[in-house]
Amino acid sequence: MIARYMPSRDQMARNKYLRPIAHRFLSPELWRFTRRSVPRGIALGLFSAFIIPIGQIFLAAFLALPARANVPLAALVTFVTNPFTVAFWAVVANRLGNFMLQIDAATTGVANEQIKSDYWQVLTDWFQVAGVTVFGFFVLAVVSAAVGYLVATPIWRYRVARKRAKRLKSMEARLDQRLETN
Repeated sequence: MIARYMPSRDQMARNKYLRPIAHRFLSPELWRFTRRSVPRGIALGLFSAFIIPIGQIFLAAFLALPARANVPLAALVTFVTNPFTVAFWAVVANRLGNFMLQIDAATTGVANEQIKSDYWQVLTDWFQVAGVTVFGFFVLAVVSAAVGYLVATPIWRYRVARKRAKRLKSMEARLDQRLETN
């Protein structure tokens, strides 16, 4: 299911931005789904999705190289933040930043009294909101990456174990059929 949405190795090799370093991206171990590369790819994709709003796919791909993470999965997971959901995530990041930093009117009241100009007041309010939101996005990036890694690891292992058990069961059934016919 996921495979049809992921970019192929050829598509990434033809990308004009990746062409100079495509030989590194085309390394087969970066495209395999293994028990180590899948959780790493998910964690790097989530981190990249929240840390910068534009170009997160390229950041995830570049981070996947030294981490030996699954490149297409890292790129795919970045779509958790997209043009349709970025407003929602900005509100969540702002509220999370406010909660973590405990910034309210009482805290900034002294600074606001010292700045009398309306221009400076608007500017400081804007920087406060932007700073809190950026801090919230940073917290979201770190926490979602850690949670993504910790959740993906057992899910991937369960999926592989179930697939292996199913394969062994079908092999056992074929062996039983052969024994019955002989």
